[in-house]
Amino acid sequence: MLTILGPSGCGKTTALRVIAGFETAEGTVEIRSRQVLGPGVFVPPEKRRVGMVFQDYALFPHMTVEANIAYGLAKGKDGRRVAEVMELVGLTGLGDRMPHELSGGQQQRVALARALAPEPDVILLDEPFSNLDANLRDRVRRELKVILTEARTTAVLVTHDQEEALASSDLVAVMYKGRVVQVDTPAALYTKPADPWVAKFLGDADILRSTGHRGYADTPVGRFKTDIRGPVVVILRPEDIQISMGENPNAVVAQTEFFGHDQLVTLALPGGVRVRSRIGPRPVYQPGDSVRARAVEARLYPG
Repeated sequence: MLTILGPSGCGKTTALRVIAGFETAEGTVEIRSRQVLGPGVFVPPEKRRVGMVFQDYALFPHMTVEANIAYGLAKGKDGRRVAEVMELVGLTGLGDRMPHELSGGQQQRVALARALAPEPDVILLDEPFSNLDANLRDRVRRELKVILTEARTTAVLVTHDQEEALASSDLVAVMYKGRVVQVDTPAALYTKPADPWVAKFLGDADILRSTGHRGYADTPVGRFKTDIRGPVVVILRPEDIQISMGENPNAVVAQTEFFGHDQLVTLALPGGVRVRSRIGPRPVYQPGDSVRARAVEARLYPG
């Protein structure tokens, strides 16, 4: 699964529509080494062997679940194939239901089954979880990954949700202002972002300014090795900041947010600088506590 991730207006949905053939663009598009868009080449959507799951699912309200899934299949082949995909997505026994009789998660599975039924080369999913509540979204996301793995189908998913992209994908393409700025595995994107913008976009991050000198850059929370000479941008993740009570405090707790499984502590450093530390549920720090803050890892960029 490849996820195209980016903020609103970056062009990710347009990219999906170009792959599907709903829009055209400069450059080329190849699906399974077959060019479907290029100079003098435009294969229409219905001949691209692409399945599409729309943001609002686009189910036919007057058709049953079975009829929705069978739509587009050749007559005579639809019965067996519909039964196969209904079993695959967990809809067995619901074939006679109408869309309005289904939950949001079930409606999405109908849309996915309809897209899978013709055995496409690639499935395209446009913000498929945006209409679901938070708890259902997490469950359906996990189910979708299992279904696509069992179907052995390549999928391209579009989202603006960073956690969704990191949790669901084999690869993530980060878009910004119409351009893909980095493509990598979720782990590599998070730990080795290409630039400060990607680092800030992919999860919580705080920015400090420093100067590279004689192989090091100094910050209020630690010294870091670097080959950069001159201005340095230091990116710190909250989970990389350790704090403790004791001697030589260098920070004051400004705010705490307790989530049960962990807490996010905002620290005031000398010079008016603030960073956040994500730590376990104990001990519980209070605003005004003097603490020792230390960064165990950082990402440095020319600044």
